Amino acid sequence: MNKKEVLEIRRQFSPENCAITRICGCYVDHEKEKKMEMKKAFLSLPEEEAFKYFDIFKHTLSGTIGKNLINMEFPLDQELNGGTQEFLMRLKDSKLQDDLLLEEFYDKVVESYEYGENYYIILIHAVYDVPGKTKDGLEMEDASDTVYEHILCSICPVNLTKAGLTYNAQTNNIEDRIRDWFVEAPVKGFLFPAFQDRAADVHNVLYYTKKPEELQPYFVEHVLGSTTPLTAGDQKTTFQAIVSDTLGEDSNYEVVRNIHDNLNEMIEQAKEEPEPLELSKTDVKKLLTRSGVAEEKLESFDDEFDETVGVHGTLLASNIASAKTFQIETPDVVVKVNPERADLVETREIDGRRCLVIAIDDHLEVNGIEIN
Repeated sequence: MNKKEVLEIRRQFSPENCAITRICGCYVDHEKEKKMEMKKAFLSLPEEEAFKYFDIFKHTLSGTIGKNLINMEFPLDQELNGGTQEFLMRLKDSKLQDDLLLEEFYDKVVESYEYGENYYIILIHAVYDVPGKTKDGLEMEDASDTVYEHILCSICPVNLTKAGLTYNAQTNNIEDRIRDWFVEAPVKGFLFPAFQDRAADVHNVLYYTKKPEELQPYFVEHVLGSTTPLTAGDQKTTFQAIVSDTLGEDSNYEVVRNIHDNLNEMIEQAKEEPEPLELSKTDVKKLLTRSGVAEEKLESFDDEFDETVGVHGTLLASNIASAKTFQIETPDVVVKVNPERADLVETREIDGRRCLVIAIDDHLEVNGIEIN
């Protein structure tokens, strides 16, 4: 799913667009015991309660594609009888009316979700009549091209509110505030099936994680049946390792700066595209060649990429680029440069020593003091 497709589904979480038919929930305590379950028609909820759920569902479809929102494809064996995709299909098709399927789903989550405190599992079923679009992209409200039937799961921590004082308007007094259990914004969740090309894609699921570096591989494998991809941080570390190993002893500042500049140029050129820029093995190889890496240095590149990223794996450009920082470090000095002006820094040999040379135009400050 791309950003536009995610936003289209997010817009359904409002009173005027609501396509939710049913909501189910299960409250789990810190000992992994199911303490409460609920099943309701969503439209039967009080208005204020429905608004709070809308906010949770919007959070489950928030963040950056490739970091917080990760497209995952089901392996073929998971689409067979007994696979996770086949189970999610049955759960969706039941419209959350099958109590045994719901119990099985809750048990899967409780068994695999790693969290030492209380949490609330929310599951909704929705049916969205996808409006057709004219050639110039305008929606036709009365013309539905297809129906997108889906389920959305949100997992929310439940914590005690902080102790403190509160104003009681009825008694006109400042009093001790009663602490209660509060359902917080979701930290994990998923949308199934994925919404791609404005239609259901049952071969994919969109996974949400509040913290990009905490994917919970066992949960992903056990509940979704997908292979856990590299996190955003792991992608960056892997890319840096590939570049370092490829350059070897011939690594130099100019080539690394070229890689930085060329990668950010590629991101800038693709920023209007709906899909995030993904780099395949061939794309990364072209990037290195364009940046001045010698052909003989790329002899082991293919094998290393296949081993660390995967034969058909890709790296998200926004995960491996440093668009906001350009930092040069030695054991004793750290230099931070405007990423767009990395050309101001170069390396030279002066009196037999390697030195960083920084071009200064008309302004220089040291600890806030202007230097003439």
